[in-house]
Amino acid sequence: MTLCLLLPWLTACSTPQKNEPPKPLETAFANALKRFQAEFDLPGITASYVLPNAARYSAAAGWADIEQSRPMTVESRMLAASIGKSFVAATMVSLAREQTIDLDVPVSYWLGRNSWFQRLPNHRSMTLRQLLNHTSGLPNHVYLPSFAASVSKQWNAAGNPFTPEVLVSFVLDSEQLFPAGEGWAYSDTGYILVGLVIEAITGRTYYQVLSDRFLGPLDLASTSPSSQRSLPGLAAGYVAGDNPFGFPGKTTDENGVMVWHPGLEWTGGGLISTSSDLARWGDALFSGNALADQELKTMLNAVPIDPTMPGIYYGLGVAISRSGPLSPVYGHGAWIPGYSSSLRHYVTSGITIAFQVNSDLISQSALSEIEQCLASVVISSGQNTACIP
Repeated sequence: MTLCLLLPWLTACSTPQKNEPPKPLETAFANALKRFQAEFDLPGITASYVLPNAARYSAAAGWADIEQSRPMTVESRMLAASIGKSFVAATMVSLAREQTIDLDVPVSYWLGRNSWFQRLPNHRSMTLRQLLNHTSGLPNHVYLPSFAASVSKQWNAAGNPFTPEVLVSFVLDSEQLFPAGEGWAYSDTGYILVGLVIEAITGRTYYQVLSDRFLGPLDLASTSPSSQRSLPGLAAGYVAGDNPFGFPGKTTDENGVMVWHPGLEWTGGGLISTSSDLARWGDALFSGNALADQELKTMLNAVPIDPTMPGIYYGLGVAISRSGPLSPVYGHGAWIPGYSSSLRHYVTSGITIAFQVNSDLISQSALSEIEQCLASVVISSGQNTACIP
């Protein structure tokens, strides 16, 4: 048993090559995780980077399960939440090119025969592109009191009571937030509709299409659907006590099985992964190895999200920052009860960094600090350690 398994509170678990001493960058990266885990009182954290020369490294610190004294390791998996939207968008964009599908065609072309479709806001006008870049004007079911109330009553049901059609039902007969294409509002509901379109086009499940197009070819073996309660390798997540869904404070039971069904997320996210796989995905996607050039350009064709937030844009499943010293930056943040994650690709330096935390009890400012510190350490090849006491 390695030292990192025996004493996870003293040392970050890492993956240097056998019989080789850690490089300065690897040491600084692992030390940064130790600092974050202690300073922000995190149960555990994992992180990974990929360099332009394909060199990569992963580290972990803290606990995957506090009560069972199970250390966090680089193989620990967590719910990737909305980072999954980048997979959904890439799947839709690649499918559109392959089958010459116009992303600006109204969604009614594929879903209009469903009995519920005409009860959607903007059902006549919203397009696939608008669903993907959050300009459809659809409300977000995740933030509706009716959704929270329903989840709080059914989270301990035996199966998954929240099928895609049930998720969509929470916004039926609602008012539009704005006319389609005339504003921006983040909507998981829109991504549920994209998932239904993918299945209508292919006649296959979204997860089958995703596996064939990306998970298999890119050898993302630690990434899989979060479509069941039993998820091998899952780190227990720790949930805020005042969460609106009535979830207990820990996502797993004594057997490591989730106490609520993660399938309620579906194509709003819908994956379990490791920081290593997420970093490799970001590197493959944004370096142009996962998609054809025109497909990537389509994903990066972005709209501003808010006049009060200049420099912040959203493409198709990709958040884009065009302001700040490290810009442009591509990626996605993620949150789901019990887990917080980040994926960032720094275009100028060509590095990609992902990290996951098995808690939602972490502030946005702390997440931003982790992003900035890890970026400064990796971009400087471990020379800039000012953010690590």
